[in-house]
Amino acid sequence: MISKILLFVGLVFFLFSCKKDDGRSCTICSSPETANFEVCEESNGNASVNGEDTGTSFNVYISDLRDVGVDCGN
Repeated sequence: MISKILLFVGLVFFLFSCKKDDGRSCTICSSPETANFEVCEESNGNASVNGEDTGTSFNVYISDLRDVGVDCGN
């Protein structure tokens, strides 16, 4: 019985100790008209360029860049 209680407490602790990753992911973009630049997805889902939040969703921002011929890595 005690082992079941300890297992339950351990499981509850494990589930509540996980936290969302606040990191960001970045990709390098380039085009013939610009120098290479870094676009990052911030923890709020927005794209940032050179550390400035664009106020636009990362996926939309990357898609719009690709639509105008900018090459962005993975």
